Amino acid sequence: MSSGARQCSRHSGAQVLDKTPLRRRRREDRPNRFRRGVFLLPSLFTVANLFCGYACVVYSTRSDFDTAAVFIGIAMVLDTLDGFFARLTNPSSAFGVELDSLADVVSFGLAPAILAFTWGLWPLGRLGWAAGFLYVTAAAMRLARFNVQSSTTTASTDKRYFVGMPSPAAAGIIASTVYFYPYGLQERETALSALAMVLVPGFLMVSTIRFRSVKVMDVGWSRSYLSLFLGAVAIALVALHPQITLVVLSYSYTAAALIVWGYTRLRRRPSEHVSGDVRPQDHHIDSSP
Repeated sequence: MSSGARQCSRHSGAQVLDKTPLRRRRREDRPNRFRRGVFLLPSLFTVANLFCGYACVVYSTRSDFDTAAVFIGIAMVLDTLDGFFARLTNPSSAFGVELDSLADVVSFGLAPAILAFTWGLWPLGRLGWAAGFLYVTAAAMRLARFNVQSSTTTASTDKRYFVGMPSPAAAGIIASTVYFYPYGLQERETALSALAMVLVPGFLMVSTIRFRSVKVMDVGWSRSYLSLFLGAVAIALVALHPQITLVVLSYSYTAAALIVWGYTRLRRRPSEHVSGDVRPQDHHIDSSP
């Protein structure tokens, strides 16, 4: 074999050796690329959630109230999917957490307030937009408190409950009401009833009343076909009568939390009376010479 042929064979062999580690590195990078793609999926749902909030504002200014309310409902579904995929992939991204909070402020704070104002609060003038501003402030405070509690959470924290009404549930009160009656309120006397639709959820968001988390709710049907059937019934009811079903679901969730809170307060009163009878006697004994 000539020297030229030997050099060509050596050169080709060196290229094969150089390409082999490169191909191996590409194969090893494929799982990492997949992980980055999976971690990006929750953020994509968050961006879609933000788009729904923006679309709700646009359609509210065009007086297309039923479409605007539907966008809030879609945002609630996307927010649930965002949390589901975040727990599934378990990505610890501070950027994703902050982006989700900012998107929720728009979709479940600003958008419902503008929808409520253009739908029924505008006849009240300054009182109407002041009520909408209070709702936006309450939603922002609710999300800020949730972030602080999540960052300082402990193992003993009961994850079955939220402290204060979740902002998607509060936005669902406004969206379901508007979707049930999308014609708007034109008179000042009827517009006064819309204040409760905005102020009550706003107060509940900054309150300390506990609301049950639907995501971790377990009623003992996890291994039963009954839960799947009831889910199908709920979907059928929403498809058959969406206006009535969504209003009933949103208001029932709020009423259930208030009923449980009131029952808990009434059950604690007997023990408070007993302790109140004992404390004055102990105080009298301690103050005697």
